[in-house]
Amino acid sequence: MRKQALAMGLAATMALTACSSGSTPVATTEAAKETSVATDAAETEKTATDTDSISGEFEGTSAGMQGPVTVKLTVEDGKITKVDLTEISETDSLTSVAKERIPAQIVEHQTTKVDAVTGATLCSNAIMRAARNAAEAAGLDLTELDANEWHAEAGQDETYDQDVVVVGGGGAGLSAAISAAQQGASVTLIEKGSVLGGDTMMAGGAFNAVDPEAQSERIMSEAEKNTLDSYLALSADDPNLHFDSFPEWKEVLTDLQSDLEKFFKDNEGKTAGKDMPGYDSIPLHMWHIYTGGLREMNDGTWVASNIDLARNLAENALDSYDWTGDLGIDTASHTGAGETLYTVLGAMWPRTHAYQNGQPLIDALKEAADKAGVTIYTETAGKSLITDADGRVVGVEAEKADGTKVTLNASKGVILATGGYCANPAMVKQYDKYWGNDLTDHTLTTNVGTNTGDGIVMAQAVGAGTVDLGVSQLMPSSSPVKGTMTDGIWADASEQIWIDGEGNRFVNEYAERDVLAKASLGLDDGIFYIIYAGSSKETGKCEGADPTSSLFGNTVEHMVETGNVWYGSTLAELAEATKTAAAGQTPAFTEEALRETIEKYNSYVENQKDPDFGKEVLAGEIDLEAIEKNPDVGIVISPRKASLHHTMGGLTINTDAQVINEDGEAIPGLFAAGEVTGGIHGGNRLGGNAIADIFTYGRIAGANVVKLG
Repeated sequence: MRKQALAMGLAATMALTACSSGSTPVATTEAAKETSVATDAAETEKTATDTDSISGEFEGTSAGMQGPVTVKLTVEDGKITKVDLTEISETDSLTSVAKERIPAQIVEHQTTKVDAVTGATLCSNAIMRAARNAAEAAGLDLTELDANEWHAEAGQDETYDQDVVVVGGGGAGLSAAISAAQQGASVTLIEKGSVLGGDTMMAGGAFNAVDPEAQSERIMSEAEKNTLDSYLALSADDPNLHFDSFPEWKEVLTDLQSDLEKFFKDNEGKTAGKDMPGYDSIPLHMWHIYTGGLREMNDGTWVASNIDLARNLAENALDSYDWTGDLGIDTASHTGAGETLYTVLGAMWPRTHAYQNGQPLIDALKEAADKAGVTIYTETAGKSLITDADGRVVGVEAEKADGTKVTLNASKGVILATGGYCANPAMVKQYDKYWGNDLTDHTLTTNVGTNTGDGIVMAQAVGAGTVDLGVSQLMPSSSPVKGTMTDGIWADASEQIWIDGEGNRFVNEYAERDVLAKASLGLDDGIFYIIYAGSSKETGKCEGADPTSSLFGNTVEHMVETGNVWYGSTLAELAEATKTAAAGQTPAFTEEALRETIEKYNSYVENQKDPDFGKEVLAGEIDLEAIEKNPDVGIVISPRKASLHHTMGGLTINTDAQVINEDGEAIPGLFAAGEVTGGIHGGNRLGGNAIADIFTYGRIAGANVVKLG
């Protein structure tokens, strides 16, 4: 039984910084307020009539997504000659173009009003505001600067011919482009944003795949055994399974029960928690997809995953995992690596593989695409699909960020991989049939700002069908301030302890994400708190997607300093720390309340039974004695709140990734992969299935656009 102590595994510190998620930045410190400071004392008396004599260095600050953005202007004889970003915390992977381009254009055009960089709007505007404040501090003529306002002009129309066009440069689009190119096709990929990656850039590196070999290296816990026994006890006549509406799924239960009976017979005499190996199978993964996505809408109707799409995902996920490894992505080998399997939040079973994430993942995909001969254009948005007289999709009309019109002819077909629409909360609200008043037009999101539903709209214009548009997923463990999956620390779902403002557990932490979100939204302001133990304040960080480490490399110390979490080397210190606001919250937990909750949870882990909430898989006992004896480690509490994360609905596709029209027929030449599609996940996506989905269906779409196109 693992304990959360000196080096507790399966942590997920979410410390990514971003400035293009679509969320509204909130300035929480005096430093984040816009300021204008002159750093050259000799230049303190200026007038609009003698700006030509102004020289020196001047600073201005404005609020960015992740904190203050400070700009230093170098002015020589009234002209801006240099713009330095002396303080900026915005995510470099998403804002690198903005950080380079905006300062250069301010100098070139002698203005603080230029075009924001697509996908990095908040960052771009923060730099421009800070530069303007610096210019004001310098005494420059702001009216003159405004008169120089500059915007790019459209160039002459452009036309390109290729076999395949891929719209969208995230994981699904890149994998589809690589797959098509591997079949010998000439491929062009266009991406609306200034950088590649999309939401895949923000993903936490969790890849679900049935992996019997890795499971054989694990030891099944008692709680896992109890869960499997409960599946054996299920009756196909149980009305709660809704086989009356979805009779095709009955066979999956039958197959699962048959497989389980054989597994237990083969391991007769072995004991869970001691020597019984782990278990997983295609029917079990499919069963989790079904039950995890079986949901009732507000109008009383039920939705569930398309069984063929679900089977396709479950059967091909491991091959997709290995395929991406062959592309150069740093995947932990599943051979004999049982301890690499964990349960990401909402996955329902320990089948999650550690996976590369963030910029390194996108860099590896970009390198693979370049090697395969894929042509890539960023800052180029797909606007409409081109069809011939027979209704076949033969290309894409696109537009560059400067307004230049681009025609991309595709002799074999087009693949849409534009992502979902969680960065368009008004669209989510428009279609919603599940969350009701829990959603507004301004609900925060974990997504990058470019995920606005473009591909769905484009395909609908040529008759594409859609499915489950009324269902979106809220990520429960998001930043209360930004909506992003950042600025907090927590563990494997089996080890997590969630508490309310009184310090009491309120939910089964191993449940599906929508269940967790609904439970948390019922609390005051929708805020809850995750307890994580065993971290070092100074070095509590991780590198990459390994679940034994944190995501995106931030430290606990930095999160404490920025007011996002509380930390204490003892429970008493932690309780005292919570009297100070973090993420706008001051629950002021008592040492007694925290100790009671932790010790009760520890007893549930020891007995492998949760009588309060029925948590199916229990781990992560917190060794308070060991922690409190070691001054170098402690306990963290992270405030969290649900935000928009994934849209289940999208374009209707078949198992060949062909887009289906409203009459149920494949649209010739049109394919789709990733979150732009619907039907795979039903009413709720399992945690860890998104990365498996984008690479599995991206690979399928790329192969079939060449084969069937």
